[in-house]
Amino acid sequence: MQSEVLACLSKIPFLAGMPDEALAALASRAKVVKFAKKALIISEGDDTSSMYIVLAGKVRVFSSNDKDKEVTLLIQEAGSYFGELALLSNEPRSAGVEAMDKTVCGVIGKADFIHWLKQYPDAAIELLGVLAEKVRALTEKVKQMALSNVYERTIKILQDMADKEGDIYVIHNRPTQQELATMVGSSREMINKVMKELTKGGYVSVDDKTLRILHTPPASW
Repeated sequence: MQSEVLACLSKIPFLAGMPDEALAALASRAKVVKFAKKALIISEGDDTSSMYIVLAGKVRVFSSNDKDKEVTLLIQEAGSYFGELALLSNEPRSAGVEAMDKTVCGVIGKADFIHWLKQYPDAAIELLGVLAEKVRALTEKVKQMALSNVYERTIKILQDMADKEGDIYVIHNRPTQQELATMVGSSREMINKVMKELTKGGYVSVDDKTLRILHTPPASW
Protein backbone atom coordinates (compact mmCIF):
# COMPACT_ATOMS: atom_id res chain seq x y z
CA MET A 1 0.00 0.00 0.00
CA GLN A 2 2.92 2.41 0.57
CA SER A 3 3.56 2.45 -3.19
CA GLU A 4 -0.08 3.42 -3.73
CA VAL A 5 0.25 6.21 -1.15
CA LEU A 6 3.37 7.44 -2.93
CA ALA A 7 1.62 7.39 -6.32
CA CYS A 8 -1.32 9.42 -4.94
CA LEU A 9 0.96 11.91 -3.19
CA SER A 10 2.72 12.64 -6.48
CA LYS A 11 -0.63 13.72 -7.98
CA ILE A 12 -1.61 16.10 -5.17
CA PRO A 13 -1.17 19.67 -6.50
CA PHE A 14 0.91 21.08 -3.64
CA LEU A 15 3.18 18.01 -3.61
CA ALA A 16 3.52 17.25 -7.32
CA GLY A 17 6.71 19.28 -7.70
CA MET A 18 8.49 17.77 -4.72
CA PRO A 19 11.49 15.46 -5.29
CA ASP A 20 10.95 11.71 -5.13
CA GLU A 21 12.86 11.33 -1.87
CA ALA A 22 10.64 13.94 -0.21
CA LEU A 23 7.45 12.16 -1.30
CA ALA A 24 8.85 8.80 -0.23
CA ALA A 25 9.64 10.24 3.21
CA LEU A 26 6.06 11.51 3.56
CA ALA A 27 4.52 8.28 2.26
CA SER A 28 6.46 6.31 4.86
CA ARG A 29 4.62 8.24 7.59
CA ALA A 30 1.14 7.34 6.28
CA LYS A 31 -1.04 4.74 7.96
CA VAL A 32 -3.43 2.81 5.73
CA VAL A 33 -7.00 2.66 7.11
CA LYS A 34 -10.05 0.92 5.63
CA PHE A 35 -13.61 2.23 5.99
CA ALA A 36 -16.90 0.42 5.35
CA LYS A 37 -19.54 1.94 3.10
CA LYS A 38 -21.48 4.68 4.96
CA ALA A 39 -18.80 4.85 7.67
CA LEU A 40 -18.24 8.31 9.13
CA ILE A 41 -14.56 9.09 8.57
CA ILE A 42 -14.61 12.58 10.10
CA SER A 43 -17.34 14.22 12.18
CA GLU A 44 -17.91 17.95 11.82
CA GLY A 45 -16.56 19.62 14.97
CA ASP A 46 -14.02 16.87 15.72
CA ASP A 47 -10.65 17.88 17.15
CA THR A 48 -8.74 15.41 14.97
CA SER A 49 -5.82 16.70 12.89
CA SER A 50 -4.86 14.30 10.09
CA MET A 51 -4.87 14.53 6.31
CA TYR A 52 -6.46 11.69 4.34
CA ILE A 53 -5.46 10.49 0.87
CA VAL A 54 -8.16 8.45 -0.87
CA LEU A 55 -6.46 5.33 -2.24
CA ALA A 56 -9.65 3.52 -3.24
CA GLY A 57 -13.38 4.19 -3.01
CA LYS A 58 -15.34 7.44 -2.82
CA VAL A 59 -16.18 9.91 -0.03
CA ARG A 60 -18.69 12.69 0.54
CA VAL A 61 -17.66 15.91 2.29
CA PHE A 62 -20.67 17.54 3.92
CA SER A 63 -21.87 20.08 6.46
CA SER A 64 -25.00 19.89 8.61
CA ASN A 65 -26.98 21.87 11.19
CA ASP A 66 -28.61 20.93 14.49
CA LYS A 67 -31.78 19.91 12.62
CA ASP A 68 -29.87 17.22 10.70
CA LYS A 69 -30.20 19.11 7.42
CA GLU A 70 -27.14 18.44 5.26
CA VAL A 71 -25.47 19.97 2.24
CA THR A 72 -22.83 18.07 0.28
CA LEU A 73 -19.77 20.20 -0.39
CA LEU A 74 -17.69 17.75 -2.41
CA ILE A 75 -17.62 14.18 -3.66
CA GLN A 76 -14.08 12.86 -3.92
CA GLU A 77 -12.68 9.68 -5.45
CA ALA A 78 -9.39 7.79 -5.49
CA GLY A 79 -6.38 10.06 -5.99
CA SER A 80 -7.90 12.98 -4.09
CA TYR A 81 -7.32 14.13 -0.51
CA PHE A 82 -9.09 15.92 2.32
CA GLY A 83 -8.48 17.20 5.84
CA GLU A 84 -5.39 19.24 4.97
CA LEU A 85 -6.71 22.31 6.82
CA ALA A 86 -6.27 20.47 10.11
CA LEU A 87 -2.54 20.18 9.42
CA LEU A 88 -2.14 23.94 9.78
CA SER A 89 -4.82 24.81 12.32
CA ASN A 90 -5.95 23.93 15.82
CA GLU A 91 -9.62 24.57 14.98
CA PRO A 92 -12.27 21.77 15.02
CA ARG A 93 -13.14 20.08 11.74
CA SER A 94 -15.24 22.37 9.56
CA ALA A 95 -17.01 19.52 7.72
CA GLY A 96 -17.85 15.85 8.04
CA VAL A 97 -16.68 13.11 5.66
CA GLU A 98 -18.57 9.89 4.92
CA ALA A 99 -17.48 6.86 2.89
CA MET A 100 -19.87 6.41 -0.04
CA ASP A 101 -18.30 3.06 -0.97
CA LYS A 102 -15.79 0.76 0.70
CA THR A 103 -12.88 3.16 1.01
CA VAL A 104 -9.17 2.92 1.74
CA CYS A 105 -7.23 5.98 2.90
CA GLY A 106 -3.64 6.81 3.68
CA VAL A 107 -3.71 8.89 6.87
CA ILE A 108 -0.93 11.34 7.75
CA GLY A 109 -0.96 12.86 11.24
CA LYS A 110 -0.30 16.53 11.95
CA ALA A 111 2.89 15.96 13.96
CA ASP A 112 4.37 13.79 11.21
CA PHE A 113 3.40 16.30 8.52
CA ILE A 114 4.85 19.31 10.39
CA HIS A 115 8.09 17.39 10.98
CA TRP A 116 8.24 16.59 7.26
CA LEU A 117 7.36 20.17 6.26
CA LYS A 118 10.28 21.54 8.27
CA GLN A 119 12.55 19.34 6.18
CA TYR A 120 10.90 20.36 2.89
CA PRO A 121 9.59 23.92 3.42
CA ASP A 122 9.03 24.54 -0.31
CA ALA A 123 5.83 22.50 -0.02
CA ALA A 124 4.36 25.16 2.32
CA ILE A 125 4.25 27.79 -0.46
CA GLU A 126 2.44 25.37 -2.78
CA LEU A 127 0.02 24.39 -0.02
CA LEU A 128 -0.92 28.03 0.58
CA GLY A 129 -1.79 28.37 -3.11
CA VAL A 130 -4.04 25.29 -2.99
CA LEU A 131 -5.79 26.56 0.14
CA ALA A 132 -6.41 29.91 -1.55
CA GLU A 133 -8.06 28.09 -4.48
CA LYS A 134 -10.29 26.19 -2.07
CA VAL A 135 -11.39 29.41 -0.40
CA ARG A 136 -12.32 30.81 -3.82
CA ALA A 137 -14.23 27.63 -4.72
CA LEU A 138 -16.19 27.69 -1.46
CA THR A 139 -16.93 31.38 -1.92
CA GLU A 140 -18.34 30.61 -5.37
CA LYS A 141 -20.47 27.81 -3.91
CA VAL A 142 -21.91 30.16 -1.28
CA LYS A 143 -22.65 32.66 -4.06
CA GLN A 144 -24.48 29.99 -6.06
CA MET A 145 -26.52 28.91 -3.06
CA ALA A 146 -27.54 32.49 -2.34
CA LEU A 147 -28.15 33.80 -5.85
CA SER A 148 -29.14 30.79 -8.01
CA ASN A 149 -32.34 28.75 -8.04
CA VAL A 150 -32.52 24.94 -7.76
CA TYR A 151 -32.52 24.41 -11.52
CA GLU A 152 -29.47 26.62 -12.06
CA ARG A 153 -27.54 24.97 -9.23
CA THR A 154 -28.41 21.51 -10.53
CA ILE A 155 -27.16 22.32 -14.03
CA LYS A 156 -23.95 23.80 -12.65
CA ILE A 157 -23.18 20.72 -10.54
CA LEU A 158 -23.94 18.28 -13.36
CA GLN A 159 -21.70 20.22 -15.75
CA ASP A 160 -18.89 20.34 -13.17
CA MET A 161 -19.08 16.58 -12.59
CA ALA A 162 -19.21 15.59 -16.28
CA ASP A 163 -16.27 14.60 -18.49
CA LYS A 164 -16.25 15.32 -22.23
CA GLU A 165 -16.53 12.20 -24.38
CA GLY A 166 -16.79 13.00 -28.08
CA ASP A 167 -19.59 15.50 -28.62
CA ILE A 168 -21.30 14.94 -25.27
CA TYR A 169 -20.52 15.12 -21.56
CA VAL A 170 -20.80 12.03 -19.36
CA ILE A 171 -21.04 11.39 -15.63
CA HIS A 172 -20.07 7.82 -14.80
CA ASN A 173 -21.26 6.50 -11.45
CA ARG A 174 -23.75 9.37 -11.28
CA PRO A 175 -25.08 10.56 -7.91
CA THR A 176 -28.54 9.46 -6.81
CA GLN A 177 -31.26 12.09 -6.70
CA GLN A 178 -30.92 12.24 -2.92
CA GLU A 179 -27.16 12.73 -3.19
CA LEU A 180 -27.69 15.40 -5.83
CA ALA A 181 -30.26 17.09 -3.59
CA THR A 182 -27.74 17.42 -0.76
CA MET A 183 -25.18 18.82 -3.20
CA VAL A 184 -27.65 21.38 -4.55
CA GLY A 185 -29.15 22.22 -1.16
CA SER A 186 -32.69 21.23 -2.11
CA SER A 187 -35.23 18.44 -1.64
CA ARG A 188 -35.19 15.17 -3.58
CA GLU A 189 -38.65 16.02 -4.92
CA MET A 190 -37.36 19.23 -6.53
CA ILE A 191 -34.40 17.41 -8.05
CA ASN A 192 -36.77 14.76 -9.39
CA LYS A 193 -38.82 17.49 -11.08
CA VAL A 194 -35.74 19.13 -12.63
CA MET A 195 -34.37 15.81 -13.91
CA LYS A 196 -37.72 14.85 -15.44
CA GLU A 197 -37.83 18.15 -17.34
CA LEU A 198 -34.24 17.76 -18.53
CA THR A 199 -34.92 14.21 -19.70
CA LYS A 200 -38.22 15.16 -21.34
CA GLY A 201 -36.50 18.01 -23.19
CA GLY A 202 -33.80 15.69 -24.52
CA TYR A 203 -31.01 17.49 -22.72
CA VAL A 204 -29.91 14.52 -20.61
CA SER A 205 -30.28 10.76 -20.66
CA VAL A 206 -29.92 8.42 -17.70
CA ASP A 207 -28.84 4.81 -18.09
CA ASP A 208 -28.26 2.82 -14.91
CA LYS A 209 -25.34 4.61 -13.21
CA THR A 210 -24.45 6.84 -16.17
CA LEU A 211 -25.82 10.29 -16.99
CA ARG A 212 -25.17 11.87 -20.39
CA ILE A 213 -25.57 15.56 -21.15
CA LEU A 214 -26.62 15.39 -24.81
CA HIS A 215 -27.27 19.09 -25.37
CA THR A 216 -26.48 22.21 -23.36
CA PRO A 217 -29.52 22.85 -21.12
CA PRO A 218 -31.08 26.33 -20.99
CA ALA A 219 -29.28 28.63 -18.55
CA SER A 220 -32.51 29.12 -16.60
CA TRP A 221 -36.17 28.15 -16.61
